[in-house]
Amino acid sequence: MAAPNLKNIIGRKKDAGSLMISFVEQYKSDISILDETGNWLAGKPPDDAWGFRVGVFCDEKISGWVTGNEKAVFVAEFLSFLLKKENDKKNLGTEVLHLYKEINLIFNFSEKLARSIEASSIAQITLEESMRVIRSNNGVVILWDEDSKHLNVIASQGNSFFGEEKVNDQREILLKIALHGQSDIISDTSSLAEAGLVSPDINSVIYAALKVNQRVMGAVILGSHEPGQYVAADLKLLITLALQSSSTIETALLYEKNLREVNEREEAMRLVYEVTGKFVPYEFIGALGHRVITDVRLGDQVEKIVTVLFSDIRDYTTISEQLTPEENFNFVSSFNERMGPIIRKNQGFINQYLGDAIMAIFPGNATHALTAAIEMQKAVQTLNENRSLLNKTPIKIGVGIHTGPLIMGITGDHERLDATTISDTVNIASRLENLTKHYKGNIILSEASLENITDPENFHCRHLGLVKLKGKENPLSIYECFSGTENPELQKKIATLPIFKRGMTGYLNKSFEEAYDEFHQVLQIHPEDLTTRLFVDNIKHFINQGVPENWTGVNEMHNK
Repeated sequence: MAAPNLKNIIGRKKDAGSLMISFVEQYKSDISILDETGNWLAGKPPDDAWGFRVGVFCDEKISGWVTGNEKAVFVAEFLSFLLKKENDKKNLGTEVLHLYKEINLIFNFSEKLARSIEASSIAQITLEESMRVIRSNNGVVILWDEDSKHLNVIASQGNSFFGEEKVNDQREILLKIALHGQSDIISDTSSLAEAGLVSPDINSVIYAALKVNQRVMGAVILGSHEPGQYVAADLKLLITLALQSSSTIETALLYEKNLREVNEREEAMRLVYEVTGKFVPYEFIGALGHRVITDVRLGDQVEKIVTVLFSDIRDYTTISEQLTPEENFNFVSSFNERMGPIIRKNQGFINQYLGDAIMAIFPGNATHALTAAIEMQKAVQTLNENRSLLNKTPIKIGVGIHTGPLIMGITGDHERLDATTISDTVNIASRLENLTKHYKGNIILSEASLENITDPENFHCRHLGLVKLKGKENPLSIYECFSGTENPELQKKIATLPIFKRGMTGYLNKSFEEAYDEFHQVLQIHPEDLTTRLFVDNIKHFINQGVPENWTGVNEMHNK
């Protein structure tokens, strides 16, 4: 800041300086006032004969001269006093201006910090603002990680001057800077350069501690190529910025920690839900009106109309006898891995894996269940192709499908819960699967399911008459779906379907001779049709043994 000008002091109208000059001139005093270079400013022109020459000072620097008689001393002291007052005013104004700038700086800095919630972003803002107001070539912000006991560089600016790879190799040196809680200026950077912490072209370093409630978190470190670059005012400003950002960084770190913990808990819960969802299907939980398994309560239940599908591997006991326990487990696991996705793809869910059997539920219409059953049959055909290459026995599965009411609920006690289904629909679907062995078909469905199918003409089905299941009072109308049968058997069954239907009509009407002729035609075209052969054998039995008086076409099953 420039010192006050003597000429300006004297030249101001109605000021103490101008009044004093008027007084000197009015009394014709032999006084001359000169600037610091000797140029005449006021009073009488200077005369070498005058005996006094007195300096006018401001901050111990010469600002002018007063020559003349003995009154020159008084005039010089008075002018010095006026210069001091003017200088004090200027200094006060400068201090107020600096204070305003500092307050404005802190205010703007706080606004920038408030717009960020990440610790690294806050550190970067702190660094950029510090280097903007304190001339520096480079800068870093380092933080101490209490968990890992490591120093981490979370922000940097300018060309890399701070050896990040050396941070923890030279931790003892840095801890003295980052964690001793002090702030300082380092003019001799040779030890830091020798340790590889700063590049050789850094000749000045200034740092300020980041701390909250006397707990030191790290430090803001700036570097300059110029020797002796930093002064006390820079250090004061850097400390201010560091303290301002410390609490914000700590808050951000706590937020990030809490967010990590929340994410970890959510991830853990997600894994729990994902795992439990493999034991209790999401569809089952959703049907109870819940989103996650932790919401279910003992006694929760709901009744729905669903289609139940049962599948079972034929003659599995014989197959398993040839395998070790481990081979048995691997075989069943491999089989279920093929079937499960087919059921889920067709909007069903696995309610239970029962060893070599599967129970699945289809909440929608029965079309999905029948489509899944057909695809399961085709998947078995593909599996058998692979087994054939390994000289293994081909396998077959039977599938039973029935549609009706079912209760899904949570049973057990307060210490052990179980998701269960209770319904006669489940029992009937299981019995229909067993009937595939008797009727020599792959898929048997009830009339209730067939009536629930959209566009049944898209499927190849034939009526197998009525059955009375063991323990049931009412007979059940059942159908064989052969859409999943391999060619050329499929084509033969399609070709003989009208003949088979006529034979079945005669059979149910006790017109056994007509029925026999129709079924016989079917076997001439398709001798391997074991289902037709079963009805032919029944007709022969009725012809030879006679028809029971109360026979109504219902095939009464004595086994489950």
